Amino acid sequence: MRDIYQDVTDKIVTALDQGVAPWIKPWSSSGSVHVGHHHPYPINAITRRPYSGINLPLLWAEARLQGFTQDRWLTFNQAKKAGGHIRKGEHSTLAILYKPMEREEQTESGQPIFDEDGQPRVIHFGILRMHFLFNIEQTEGLEAFNETPLETEPRDPFQANNSAENVLLGSGAKIVHRPAAEAFYHPLRDFIQLPKKAQFHNEGGYYATALHELTHWTGHSSRLQRGGITSPCPFGSPGYAFEELVAEMGAAFLCAYVGIQGELRHESYIDSWLNVLKADKRAIFRASGQARAASEYVLNLKQQLEQTILEEPIEQERQRLMESNS
Repeated sequence: MRDIYQDVTDKIVTALDQGVAPWIKPWSSSGSVHVGHHHPYPINAITRRPYSGINLPLLWAEARLQGFTQDRWLTFNQAKKAGGHIRKGEHSTLAILYKPMEREEQTESGQPIFDEDGQPRVIHFGILRMHFLFNIEQTEGLEAFNETPLETEPRDPFQANNSAENVLLGSGAKIVHRPAAEAFYHPLRDFIQLPKKAQFHNEGGYYATALHELTHWTGHSSRLQRGGITSPCPFGSPGYAFEELVAEMGAAFLCAYVGIQGELRHESYIDSWLNVLKADKRAIFRASGQARAASEYVLNLKQQLEQTILEEPIEQERQRLMESNS
């Protein structure tokens, strides 16, 4: 039986060996306008459901390596059922289907185990299956499922991205801008330092850096309690490289969400990432999972802030009515 963990690791190692960071989206959403609803992540061309987890770096890596300009994927059978077909000679891309499962816990003799409330104890686990996809650009006869890029007006060299600003603001993180050469997150003092915006060549570089440091920030002991932040490892160690891998992936996921082109911040770390991945075939799954947890944590904070802002006028009006009736 093929080892899914090893297959996925090999795909990502191959991309890194070629200098491609597989978690960076290979096109800029802000450079073109797409017909229909915009999805920040790769989606199924037929069902429009977004892919998630380890499939993000897998599909983004393949798109970068093959030069695809669309993030829409489908299976061989889906293409056929939709009235088209995969072009002859095209190769599929590995994806992973994760199916959550559960079963009742039992003793060795097969008797059910109960919790303190007398309910059967349930074990939750997942099954990984390989799944093979094709990009919409590898098909024929499915033009109706293609997106049409439209030309947009040229923009200023640096233009604030409102979505990204809202993510940074919504997090509540303490962010200090200084005319410095360094960007970092300080776990003990719990703040992020960034150079001034004017020091960056473009908005992509600024937001990729800010969201990288914000991903580090989520690991604090008062938040997600990630080992790479709560017990920092020495520079150059596998633990240090792993936390940087999580931060790069988290930043890339958030860049995709806010619709800007992510940038690889730490090209010099590629060798140390490769060492970590080659030594542990499950490392990329852990890194991807932790990066996803970090990005979801940040986006939940943003949504909570937006909900509070929406509810405040309602609460103020309710208080006013109560005071006027008393």
